[in-house]
Amino acid sequence: MKIKTLEKAVRFDRKDAAQFFSTLNKRVSNYFTTNKLPKTGTLRLYLKALVMFSLWIAPFVLLFTTTWPGWVKLFLLCPLMGIGMAGVGMNVMHDGNHGSFSRYSWVNKFMGASIYLLAGNVHNWKVQHNILHHTFTNIPGHDEDLEAGRIIRFSKESKWYPLHQYQHIYAFFVYGLLTINWVLTADFNQIKRYLKRGLTYRKKLQPLRQWMILISTKILYFFVWIVTPMVWTDLPWWGILMGFFIMHYTAGLILSLVFQLAHVVEETTMPLPDQDTQKMKNSWAVHQLLTTTNFSTNNRFLNWFTGGLNHQIEHHIFPNISHIHYTEIAKIVKKTAKEFNLPYLEYKSTLSALFSHYQHLKNMGVAPR
Repeated sequence: MKIKTLEKAVRFDRKDAAQFFSTLNKRVSNYFTTNKLPKTGTLRLYLKALVMFSLWIAPFVLLFTTTWPGWVKLFLLCPLMGIGMAGVGMNVMHDGNHGSFSRYSWVNKFMGASIYLLAGNVHNWKVQHNILHHTFTNIPGHDEDLEAGRIIRFSKESKWYPLHQYQHIYAFFVYGLLTINWVLTADFNQIKRYLKRGLTYRKKLQPLRQWMILISTKILYFFVWIVTPMVWTDLPWWGILMGFFIMHYTAGLILSLVFQLAHVVEETTMPLPDQDTQKMKNSWAVHQLLTTTNFSTNNRFLNWFTGGLNHQIEHHIFPNISHIHYTEIAKIVKKTAKEFNLPYLEYKSTLSALFSHYQHLKNMGVAPR
């Protein structure tokens, strides 16, 4: 697997470990054929999408239609909106932009476009997530999910600063700023960087089109979530801004923690390609097993709410299969990995995964010799 648009293209070994992926792929395909199931979402996913949108939009409507005290609206409705916002991101937007929400491409595009209401951008997200993260998972310098500027040091390849010795304490507070960063700076910096590098998921670059979409959707976003409440609710302007921040902070914290527990923990690796050949030691599929971990897969609520992102191994190997199938697919993946003597990393509980992430942050905060 090779992405030609990268300045220094990374190549994965083509010799799979005893044909692991080909065997696994056949077994998973046979599962869907035998059970006569589509690999995309079903009515079960459509109903869940309705619940997630309701959890997000209903509290927003209540801001306009109730005379509840301001503190109730700020500290009850806004956190609920944040939870719904995260739920839409993980269950609807994510599957839509992977093309796995529905068998109809227009439905996937429509659901994927919900990212504009989340303050993000389709083009940027598909480049960062679908191309860079899913292809070059946990490879420093290529997977942008490992980059957090100077604030947090996720890998040994990142430059160490004195403040990093405290990152295991303050990082969890910073995580809540994820989607706020989308709103204010990240999207503008990303689109400039991606267009300069020639990175796109489309057949050709369309700089003017992407800039127009980005600017227009940002204007619309601020109109819906800031201007409209200021005009039509009884909350003061500072209350609107505070509620907006609370909603985003809640969503950002949830999304960040789910992402970090899947890759940035003690057990996963962050390998580098050979300096001369830019070739990775393992095949792409085996690389995913080494850089990804599951957590709390027996927790039915987390399976439902996180959009199967706690089944991160299954998602990374089969990103075009809807998350509603991951629980069953996981049995096949785990069994096949064991047969080929390959790792299958998982934490039985969310607490154990959180502790491992905490310990990783602490280790990365130690000044390198």
